[in-house]
Amino acid sequence: MEPALSALLSSGEESLLERAYSDAVGRADEVDEARARILDAAYEQFCRLGIQRSTMEDVARRAGVSRITVYRRFTTKDALVEQVVRREFRRYFDRFLIDIEQAETAADRVVLGFVSSLRAIRGNPLIGGLMEAEPDLLVPSMINDGGRTLGTVRQFVAGQLRHEQRAGTVSSELDADVVAEMMVRISASFLAIPSQVIDLDDDEQLAAVARRFLVPMLEPNG
Repeated sequence: MEPALSALLSSGEESLLERAYSDAVGRADEVDEARARILDAAYEQFCRLGIQRSTMEDVARRAGVSRITVYRRFTTKDALVEQVVRREFRRYFDRFLIDIEQAETAADRVVLGFVSSLRAIRGNPLIGGLMEAEPDLLVPSMINDGGRTLGTVRQFVAGQLRHEQRAGTVSSELDADVVAEMMVRISASFLAIPSQVIDLDDDEQLAAVARRFLVPMLEPNG
């Protein structure tokens, strides 16, 4: 049976995206070299042929290890897919945090965060490729999981807004959860539904959208 990525993303008590978020915040490190090698090979394999067309044997061959070695670390293809996708989402969170550190103001960080998020996800060979080539696997997980995927990213963004509040760069009266919810929903809509008006490959145009529509949300009564 082919892996159901939408189920992987939202299965269990904690979704895959929630675990990736925890990894990024906790700075989890990869210590098993063979495991990392297999994940690298799986990532390359999935990017080249897609998840459904790839087998564990393909991954083992690309990693230069035996099939048994792969199965010792990942008992099923589903488990391997989950770990590869989880690692990519963790890298997304890591990249986001690095990008916003370059900004001097809260408004600039909102703009950079918006542009960085769309660029990182759409430009990721695996995640972006899945959204374009296999949308039936990934996109449904964003909208049919009871809001868990969106909720995880909202938690992340709300945490950044609360950090701004503690630093005094954003009003303490701001409802961080509601503002984060709106920001994430806007970003998610661009990812799930291509725009015929806004060029998602134009960073300057995306930045202008963020300054016009997202930055005003930083005002409690905006």
